[in-house]
Amino acid sequence: MERIGFIGLGLMGGYMAANILAADYPLKVFDPKQSAVDALVAKGAESVQNAAALGRDCSIVFLCVPTSEHVEEVINAADGLRAGAKAVNNPLIIVDCSTSQPTVTRRLAESLKGEGITLVDAALGGTPTQAESGQLQAIVGSDDDTLARLRPVLESWAGKILHCGGVGTGHTMKLLNQFLAMSYGAVFSEALTIGAKAGITPQVFDSVIRGSRMDSGFYQTFFQYVLERDRNAHRFTLANAGKDIRYVAALADALEVDAGVAHAVNNLYASALKQGEGDKFVPELSDIVASRHQLSLFKELA
Repeated sequence: MERIGFIGLGLMGGYMAANILAADYPLKVFDPKQSAVDALVAKGAESVQNAAALGRDCSIVFLCVPTSEHVEEVINAADGLRAGAKAVNNPLIIVDCSTSQPTVTRRLAESLKGEGITLVDAALGGTPTQAESGQLQAIVGSDDDTLARLRPVLESWAGKILHCGGVGTGHTMKLLNQFLAMSYGAVFSEALTIGAKAGITPQVFDSVIRGSRMDSGFYQTFFQYVLERDRNAHRFTLANAGKDIRYVAALADALEVDAGVAHAVNNLYASALKQGEGDKFVPELSDIVASRHQLSLFKELA
């Protein structure tokens, strides 16, 4: 049986790791947040002191960390995965489930190949609720043979496995998905403010859009916050959203694509982060935009 390691036990990773355990795989975990580690240890996981221990002892290690910079750190640090695997010539497979920069993913994969370590990307599609139930999408960039080996483990936390091509394509497709999602968040926020300025309340706006061709799952959770003030409806922070759209703009630049929309959306999220709003969730961007025009969508709901 594969020996599984997991780094990054946050909102998504904690549920994913729990589902790997539930599928009876032996699991070792590492995370700076001790309470997250303790929760998995209580379910049968083993805690280790650093990433190198996972690189040494595991056959497959999943990463679910905030940024490409974090991915590079857990792989390349003196006590990182590369050092642990190299010390014992372990032919490790690293599966990066983070939303990472594809250019970094490909560069890391190439640098690891010479040491017998395989890096693939399996970006996540879905919500924390789907993570808990094991019904995420795994958006994968991998060769066919490695994916065949990984598939049984992926199936412990993914309801759908989408193979996009070689290494880096999973992260590319995830960024394109995030481009669409964060653009919707920006458009909804500005549309609500324009409407409020013109006398259109959020309720009237929703009465026209809901059930139309412009309705969607994203729209519904976004407006569950707008109309009901339910922060848990759409739990994705502006800090993460801003990072993702920044990666989209950077990818477009690297590919020499004149992506004016991506840069405009990036600028809006960056401005919210500059205000110190990173801990708020994406639907709360609607309040941030409204407040810049001396409006309160909450008062419009009264």
